[in-house]
Amino acid sequence: MDRIADMLTIINNAQVVQKKQISVPYSEFKFRIAELLLKEGYVLGVDRKGRVPSKKIIIDLKYKENGTPMITKVRKVSKQGQRIYKTSSEIKPVKSGYGISIVSTSKGVMSNKEARRNKVGGEIICEIW
Repeated sequence: MDRIADMLTIINNAQVVQKKQISVPYSEFKFRIAELLLKEGYVLGVDRKGRVPSKKIIIDLKYKENGTPMITKVRKVSKQGQRIYKTSSEIKPVKSGYGISIVSTSKGVMSNKEARRNKVGGEIICEIW
């Protein structure tokens, strides 16, 4: 089972029904993705709760003034059976710059804009717009 895809599905489904907050099981990689969403302005807050056996990531979802969700769609690019790797020059803007790609690089998890700026490639995890 792909735990990253589960997290992205939970976020996408929660935004559709306009939930204010969600919790997903903790992993360091998922926490880095959530922090990136916070940094890029797609969520309001990210926090860790609990101890090791039941540790959770609490994500406060963000909506525009008219009530539409900040995240309208999440598309998983790399899958368990097929990983997609791109060099920095091959990483393209998402939705003409209105969205982001989350890239797992040797220097950590970053957006497509950061990866191009730092001239590093890596695995394209997903696209968010």
